[in-house]
Amino acid sequence: MNDKQHTLNSSFSLSGKGLHTGLNLTVTFNPAPENQGYKIQRTDLPGQPILDAVAENVVETTRGTVLGKNDVRVSTIEHGMSALYALGVDNVLIQVDGPEFPILDGSADPYVKEIRRVGLEEQKAEKNWYIITRKIEIKDEKSGSCITLLPDEEFSITTMIDFQSKFISSQFATLDNMEDFEREIAPARTFVFVREIEPLLMAGLVKGGDLDNAIVIYERQTTQEALDKLCDQTGAEHHDANVLGYIQHKPLVWENEPARHKLLDIIGDMALIGRPIKGRIIATRPGHTVNNKFARLMRKEIRKNEVQAPIYDPNKAPLMDNVKVRQLLPHRYPMLLVDKIISLDKKVVVGIKNITANEPFFQGHFPQEPVMPGVLIIEALAQTGGILVLNGLDEPERYSTYFLRIDNVKFRQKVVPGDTLIFRSEIIVPLSHSIVSMQGYAFVGENCVAEATLTAQVIKNK
Repeated sequence: MNDKQHTLNSSFSLSGKGLHTGLNLTVTFNPAPENQGYKIQRTDLPGQPILDAVAENVVETTRGTVLGKNDVRVSTIEHGMSALYALGVDNVLIQVDGPEFPILDGSADPYVKEIRRVGLEEQKAEKNWYIITRKIEIKDEKSGSCITLLPDEEFSITTMIDFQSKFISSQFATLDNMEDFEREIAPARTFVFVREIEPLLMAGLVKGGDLDNAIVIYERQTTQEALDKLCDQTGAEHHDANVLGYIQHKPLVWENEPARHKLLDIIGDMALIGRPIKGRIIATRPGHTVNNKFARLMRKEIRKNEVQAPIYDPNKAPLMDNVKVRQLLPHRYPMLLVDKIISLDKKVVVGIKNITANEPFFQGHFPQEPVMPGVLIIEALAQTGGILVLNGLDEPERYSTYFLRIDNVKFRQKVVPGDTLIFRSEIIVPLSHSIVSMQGYAFVGENCVAEATLTAQVIKNK
């Protein structure tokens, strides 16, 4: 996956009837500026209100994901959202002329085909990944649903479903690579049991459901009269009440198509987290209700860890050891405060400092309760940033960086002997006329202990 944000190259529209309302609807997907995320606009309402497509705005999950705020609602969004997320679209404005997205063929395939047709536009902003570093789980004891998120290098999902039906008593589906979504998951259609249809009709739902946009599972025999009545209500062809099984115009694409569709739905609901994630989801008996609870939990988790610590594996060889660091920086004992560099590109650097009880500043700060001075944490951040700047110069050993300004400094936690400081500095204003600005963060474990905006001047040594 590319690490830049993406939007659509151009707009596209899809039209069809709504699953629940039966209305003829058109949904249009438009390019949007970077960092906007997903927004949905009701063009049929006065003022054309816009909803943020985030988990907190989900107001109902009975038979689909429904976004709402005040009197504005949009339902059946999950298939479109799934296609956007899986194909790497970060920013889009979706306009719909009614209360739900059209159901189309009951899958994400029509959306995928249109996204592929118009293509993606790479944007300047970095893709804002949220890296999963520990197990996160939510359970629903009543339904037996469970969603577990584990650390992984990419985004992947395994889902397991279980129904009291001999046709889909137990199924599972796995997506290890999002590049396989288009072929392996997107065409999977939504499904419904015959026994569920009558209550849904009585609730005023599935007015637009038919055998072209859903797999219907007839697994509990009823009378011919009752089945005929149900077929007449839904506009479906009459079916022999003695023949149990799947009822649809198009045969199953896969034997586990229902499990694949559940996986598709999970991706659509996870899109409402608001940031792409790197981690592995294991979902047991998922549904929109537990999916949304999990997405809300992730939103809270992200707010608590808005700035994530870089991943540090001490077993990996550093990009720069202490010898190389000393070749770039003029600092020496006791003021060299970077032990090694573990990550470095044109914009971002990650450095490490192991804090020992033998640091000279602990003699006076403080002998009985050693605490690393905050000013030295900022100095270490600056040195890490200096390596980033100097590494991009020809003959870097001939230059030094000097503070001009330090802004927005915050200290959040003490740094003491035994801690390993992880520094992350990113260029926010590129080097111009010898001046450069960086945003720096210092972490111990997953906790941000300090941050600052640093402005420095690069000067040629005499």
